[in-house]
Amino acid sequence: MDQETLSLLRLLLARLERISADSHVAHRASGIRGSLLRTVEMLENGWAVSRSELMMVIKAGFSILERAAREKAK
Repeated sequence: MDQETLSLLRLLLARLERISADSHVAHRASGIRGSLLRTVEMLENGWAVSRSELMMVIKAGFSILERAAREKAK
C-alpha cells in the first residue's frame, strides 16, 4: 500500500483513541482500533491486505467517529 493509505490509517487510529471512555461507542471504537492496528502492522511488514478488507476497516473507523461526534453534539 502507499504512504497515503498508511497515513489515513494512522490518523483514524489517533482519532479513535481520543473517544472518551464514557462514550456509548467507546467499546466499539476499541475493537475497530484493534483491527486498524493489525492492518497497519501487516502493511508495515509487507504482508498482503485485501483491498476490500482495507476499505471495510476504514469505513468502520469513520462510521464510529461520526457516531461519537453525533453523540458528543447532543
